[in-house]
Amino acid sequence: MDGTLLLAGGAAMLSALGALESYYHNRLLRRIPYRIHVNGTRGKSSVTRLIAAGLRAGGISTCAKTTGTLPRMIFPDGSEYPVYRPSRSNIIEQVRVIRAAAAANAEALVIECMALNPQLQSVCELSIVKSTHGVLTNARADHLEVMGPTEQDVARAMAGTMPVNGKFFTAEQDHLGIFAEAAKDRGSSVNAVTVDDVANISWDDLSGFAHIEHPDNVALALKVCQDLGVPRRVALAGMWSAAPDAGVLQMYSIRETEKELAFVNGFAANDPESTGQNWNMVVGRFKSFDQRIALFNCRADRSERSVQLADACLKWQPADRYVLIGSGTEVFAKRALANGMHPSQLLNAERLPTENVVNNIRQHSGRAAMIMGMGNIYGPGMQMIDYFNQRGTRYLSTLPNRDTTDGTASPTLEYAGAV
Repeated sequence: MDGTLLLAGGAAMLSALGALESYYHNRLLRRIPYRIHVNGTRGKSSVTRLIAAGLRAGGISTCAKTTGTLPRMIFPDGSEYPVYRPSRSNIIEQVRVIRAAAAANAEALVIECMALNPQLQSVCELSIVKSTHGVLTNARADHLEVMGPTEQDVARAMAGTMPVNGKFFTAEQDHLGIFAEAAKDRGSSVNAVTVDDVANISWDDLSGFAHIEHPDNVALALKVCQDLGVPRRVALAGMWSAAPDAGVLQMYSIRETEKELAFVNGFAANDPESTGQNWNMVVGRFKSFDQRIALFNCRADRSERSVQLADACLKWQPADRYVLIGSGTEVFAKRALANGMHPSQLLNAERLPTENVVNNIRQHSGRAAMIMGMGNIYGPGMQMIDYFNQRGTRYLSTLPNRDTTDGTASPTLEYAGAV
């Protein structure tokens, strides 16, 4: 009997503590009028930063938290600090972020969803963030082992961050029916970025960024900022001045007497659809390069992704050469050759040091060559970034010059100097 009473008492105490913590958490949430929960397959960190920068420019005191390549907490003055993790990432981390935002007297918090499991995505929204604005960049066939098996299942999983009685913004076009159903269930409205919205993002709008930004991301972020009363031009100016996420597309150049090697860091997007969009966009913008080299960093423990990329890459804008680094490269090589890639186009550089890989590309390239790194950022991918970061200069302007006499786009180049 005594043991039963002790267990009952302990359970009652835990229940009371849980209720007290929930009360305190909800009180903190009420101190932050605008809570913006950002989800999606690709572009979450960039859109989180863009929205936060736009709101700050509009005079709204805003905190933000990203969970991308490098998890960061961004404060109302634009300063940012790494998010400390004593062990593996855990969604309870978001509770600490909300406390920090409330302590900073933030009027708005833009917070990136860090959950993959469909149930945890819903828990993050319904129990932790309780957003006023939900944002979804896109829903693509990635992490299918958790959210799949189909892309539609990914969209349903991400619909778990739909706000209750709030507003939902998305640049995703293929699964609007799924989001409309979730919005109806939770009493929210869906605000979709249209093709016209993206088309209205001009070259001048994109030229203010010191990195290669996707027009879809900019259109989505502007739609959210304008909903909160920030004029388009004000929000855009704020976005231009904000520090980019570590995973954004950035371009570096090594210039010699009669040669230039340009390197685009595209490692952050490693699903085939996003990677292909990045490749096609970069090739389309920089047509003046003599050669275009697609460099893939493979991982032996991600052989399925190597197969997917090998299947997809021959459907993109053509590359002059395909270079493989990392581990397990034979999976990619065999698949690509079976798909019709000519052996002369393929260089398997799995065991070559980074400097040797670059030298090989340099020796076989013409006056100007563009290399785009894709696949995985870890290991050899990061070494390739470090190589160009240490030896090269960074492009400040990455937009094509539309005034060329032959009508083709050529880079309008400004250099930041060695970085």
